[in-house]
Amino acid sequence: MLYLNGVTGRIRSLQHPVRLLLSPAESSNIVLSSLAELGLPGRGCCLVLGFMYKEKYRRMTEGQASSFTQQPQDQVVIAGQPVTLLCAIPEYNGIVLWIKDGLALGVGRDLSSYPRYLVVGDHLSGQHHLKILRADLQDDAVYECQAIQAAIRSRPARLTVLVPPDDPVIMGGPIISLRAGDPLNLTCHADNAKPAASIIWMRKGEVINGATYSKTLLRDGKRESIMSTLFIAPSDIENGESIVCRATNKAIPSGKETSVTIDIQHPPLVNLSVEPQPVLEDNTVKFHCSAKANPAVTQYRWAKKGQVIKEASGDFYETIVDHTFFFEPVSCEVTNALGSTNISRTVDVYFGPRMATEPQSLLVDLGSDAVFNCAWTGNPSLTIVWMKRGSGVVLSNENKLTLKSVRQEDAGKYVCRAVVPRVGAGEREVTLTVNGPPIISSTQTQHALHGQKGQIKCFIRSTPPPDRIAWSWKENVLESGTSGRYTVETVSTDEGVISTLTISNIVRADFQTIYNCTAWNSFGSDTEIIRLKEQGTEMKSGAGIQAESVPMAVIIGVAVGAGVAFLVLMATIVAFCCARSQRNLKGVVSAKNDIRVEIVHKEPASGREAEEHPTIKQLMVRIYYFSPLLCKKSSRFCPAESVNPQRDFARLHSVKGQRQLGFWFGAIC
Repeated sequence: MLYLNGVTGRIRSLQHPVRLLLSPAESSNIVLSSLAELGLPGRGCCLVLGFMYKEKYRRMTEGQASSFTQQPQDQVVIAGQPVTLLCAIPEYNGIVLWIKDGLALGVGRDLSSYPRYLVVGDHLSGQHHLKILRADLQDDAVYECQAIQAAIRSRPARLTVLVPPDDPVIMGGPIISLRAGDPLNLTCHADNAKPAASIIWMRKGEVINGATYSKTLLRDGKRESIMSTLFIAPSDIENGESIVCRATNKAIPSGKETSVTIDIQHPPLVNLSVEPQPVLEDNTVKFHCSAKANPAVTQYRWAKKGQVIKEASGDFYETIVDHTFFFEPVSCEVTNALGSTNISRTVDVYFGPRMATEPQSLLVDLGSDAVFNCAWTGNPSLTIVWMKRGSGVVLSNENKLTLKSVRQEDAGKYVCRAVVPRVGAGEREVTLTVNGPPIISSTQTQHALHGQKGQIKCFIRSTPPPDRIAWSWKENVLESGTSGRYTVETVSTDEGVISTLTISNIVRADFQTIYNCTAWNSFGSDTEIIRLKEQGTEMKSGAGIQAESVPMAVIIGVAVGAGVAFLVLMATIVAFCCARSQRNLKGVVSAKNDIRVEIVHKEPASGREAEEHPTIKQLMVRIYYFSPLLCKKSSRFCPAESVNPQRDFARLHSVKGQRQLGFWFGAIC
């Protein structure tokens, strides 16, 4: 029988607890015989409680004063660990109840409804300790130990159960892929902790500051979850580094942690190398295209000057180089899932001069400037030299050659030469053509055989080509075609124009005739006096050579005739010369059909030998070739007698006066 005196108790079966609140007045009138009487199902046994009268209870307890020697204390336990709440009442043999948050756990030592709960200790010594084998969050409560028959209870003891957080989780882990240049945002959460966990971020053993936090209380009202977000700028991120999230609370001071590895993805980073360098043209080089890429490289593509090199596909390309590799880069394009990277390089190829700007031949007027341009490429640096063909004088070391106020003698071939030291050389030739009066450069004495066909050649350099070429002798003028024994033919060559006067069946008089070759173009004219000499006569003088036998009568007759002619001619020359003394003029020879042949004094060409009659041409200029136009401009240049070209031409070519004319003219005038 159990006597409840003013004690609040709860008798609990496995399934249905019932709470009884009995006052002292009621305790004398109520008797419970079994659980069945309360309408509670039994479990094969009966608990019979009875109530005694106050008087009987006092008689039983007289002289007995029970008290706690050990009471439960506030404790903190980590979930999953055992914990014991102490309760000791010496010399008390009655029933002891353990109360949890106001609910009885069972009667005496029977706590079969709570498999993890045990009442331990020596009950004979009054030890009624409550042992929880594996503490759980449900055990987090206030506990009391009650001695029912002694009507005493212990102080309330708070059992606090600490729950460590679940393993922290970094969202997106364990590998966080990130495109290069993007910031990193990491989120870590630790759930179901009591108290709420604290989160720290770490890298290389050092705490990363700047994270933000948020907590959430769970439905049980005791546990909490926490979430932390960390922002890392792109400049602070390294590929392959590990970021740690550590969660701690009182249940697990050492904490729990997890980590992620940062995988920075980027298009290929490419380096293109060439070996060997420098290299001579027509030698082999190897291109190496090394690439770092995340994700991995999927393709290599080689090209030169934009043209795909089909025979190259991997990270190497081997080829024989020429000069084009110096200007046209070879490119390597590397591709992965994020994109492509293209890098190109030229090769330091040593090669001889290559023409970049072809020089052009020029045609300029006399007195104008001539500018040639000539550009070369070469490696290493080259040297440019401008020279005139046949001359060793360097005119320029630049790409440009400028000739100021060109003269006719400047015409010719010019060479632009380029030299790459120890590698090679090259040159280009151009022609400078100068527009000016014709220049005749024929030999003043030419030869022929008596009785044979002979030719007198007149070589004319003229730009532009001559408009007219005329031969004149005695009273004859012939530009082309045939007249009697004379034929004129003109042939153009690369060097100029050759006009040929052909004489058939040459007679002695032909050797005494002076022939005049004159050429005109739009810039002026030039003339040349040519004599025809019998071939072989120069070999007939000197010792050991016998003169031809000539009849004495012929010799005397010729001598007398020559003497008479000489006297007449000398008288004429003296009169004529004195009237024109101290005059140095140029004139024009006019012949049939009003043809005027300009006669220009000209020094003999360099290297040319003095001829037998060097003053014949000057004689013609001084005496017989006065232009009517010149006479109109100044009458003092003209004789009283009007000019008669045909007559004067005949006088000049008189056979009798030709031989001594030059000599005596010089002596008298």
